[in-house]
Amino acid sequence: MPSADDFLAPVLDRAGAVALRESLRARGKIVVFTNGCFDVIHSGHTQYLAWARAQGDALIVGLNGDASVCGLKGPQRPYVPFDGRAAVLAALRSVDAVVGFDESTPVELLAALKPDVHVKSAQYRVEDLPERDVVEANGGRVALAPHLDGKSTTDLVATIRSRP
Repeated sequence: MPSADDFLAPVLDRAGAVALRESLRARGKIVVFTNGCFDVIHSGHTQYLAWARAQGDALIVGLNGDASVCGLKGPQRPYVPFDGRAAVLAALRSVDAVVGFDESTPVELLAALKPDVHVKSAQYRVEDLPERDVVEANGGRVALAPHLDGKSTTDLVATIRSRP
């Protein structure tokens, strides 16, 4: 009988993620990467991650560390610490691995991983992404996932706070 761990994607360090990427590459697999804070995971996230996973054979999710989230989102964030956010991501069917990073952007992680596809939300423009150059320099491409208006952590938290 399988254990619960059999249904969770691994949460890896950078070296482990690179080793996974190389193993997948050796088997001719298309590796997709995306990243984010994923602070309070909601349906917008799950739809985004499913879209990202559909761009290739495996999805590695870069997850901002707690200090990085605080720097990007403000002193009240993250609402959920790294281990909790990583555990929820690892339980999603679309996610093949999670890797943490502490920088404000995933540029260094992308330089190490060299994914075939890097997915970001269509709320961004490819030419404005700081990671675009490193992705393309390593032979990858940037794909923009459809952005779902009204499906954000900020919107969800505002709704929760507005209720009596």
